[in-house]
Amino acid sequence: MIKREDLETWAGFLLDHSLGGVGPGDRVMIKGERVCWPLMDVLERRVVEAGAVPDVYLVPPNNDRGRVWSATVGRSATPEQLAAVPDWHRQRYSSMTKYVEVLGAEDPKQYIGLEPAQSQALAAADRPFADIRLSKSWVITLYPTAGFAELEGMSLEDFEAFIVGASTVDPTPLRAAEEAIAPLVDRGSTVTIVTRCPKEERDLTLSMSIAEGRAMMSYGLRNFPDGEVFTSPDASSVSGEIYLDLPVTYGGVDIRGIYLKFASGRIVDYRAEEGHDRLAAIIETDDGSHRLGEVALGMNPGLDRVLKHPLFVEKVGGTLHIAIGASYETCFVADPASEEGRERIAGLEAAGVLNRSAQHVDIVADFRPGGCGVSVRIDDTELVQREGVWAVAG
Repeated sequence: MIKREDLETWAGFLLDHSLGGVGPGDRVMIKGERVCWPLMDVLERRVVEAGAVPDVYLVPPNNDRGRVWSATVGRSATPEQLAAVPDWHRQRYSSMTKYVEVLGAEDPKQYIGLEPAQSQALAAADRPFADIRLSKSWVITLYPTAGFAELEGMSLEDFEAFIVGASTVDPTPLRAAEEAIAPLVDRGSTVTIVTRCPKEERDLTLSMSIAEGRAMMSYGLRNFPDGEVFTSPDASSVSGEIYLDLPVTYGGVDIRGIYLKFASGRIVDYRAEEGHDRLAAIIETDDGSHRLGEVALGMNPGLDRVLKHPLFVEKVGGTLHIAIGASYETCFVADPASEEGRERIAGLEAAGVLNRSAQHVDIVADFRPGGCGVSVRIDDTELVQREGVWAVAG
């Protein structure tokens, strides 16, 4: 049972810090499963008290993150049924001005076991609505549930204490550390990442251009808890190899020990020591899922325990993550909806710099002591992690 004052603090950060406040004229979608209701209930009340209109979207327990279709549809539907998305669904997404997603599953096993083609079809059907969400003011948080605690191998009591503790801390101090790194990314031309592949006992080097991208600081504005500096690379420029050691969970399946090889921007070889079939399903979704959409540095030293959930593992201070799949438009232009922004986005997409995909899947390498990470350089500047915070060497 989460204390009422913790729920109020948590909801306040989401609405006031992450979304920049809500008020008359806002329609705020609050999405999550019934098991997440204690936090959703507080959010709904506070939205109403602020003069805005809540749109509470209760997700069925057989649906992973409230996709347009559930696992049942994915297993049984024809292509024609998958294409028959109700008009009201698009209208619902289009009419909201702000969005809060409360992650947390009652029974993650209900959406495990989809065939690769079924998972890919669900991701493709949902992508247009994910794009609408990303064009709004949005934030995602994780609510502690027994189902997710089991996936982490933790008791619900310990899992809840960790999640609530991390989600009720003021995120603004993260900004100072991120402001020391973001200018390097803004000015940088090339990121070079060296990781160690333990089974082969050799170092792997991955390089990519970030000359077109903008540095984005993330201190509770989109994810909560938070802590990362990220950008989208030139998707066609990625070359070399990388090993990523930290486990992540997608659709209730663990993926661990990931090896990727890139040539001319495309993944040409891959494997995972655990969850290989799940990784294969992600990469083989579409053409864009063979490319990268993000590179980022984890900046939160307060996350001293590594969870497998991607919302948490990618934020751990001293880690680096890349994302298979879609780029972020806002990493290239401040306002993708403006005429100038649309023109630039169209040009970058045509040039193969900005990547489109139904997927955006974060995978993580640990650069702390004992991890697979060896070095990270932006042009000629080496970055090092010190007590869970990335900084310039020296």
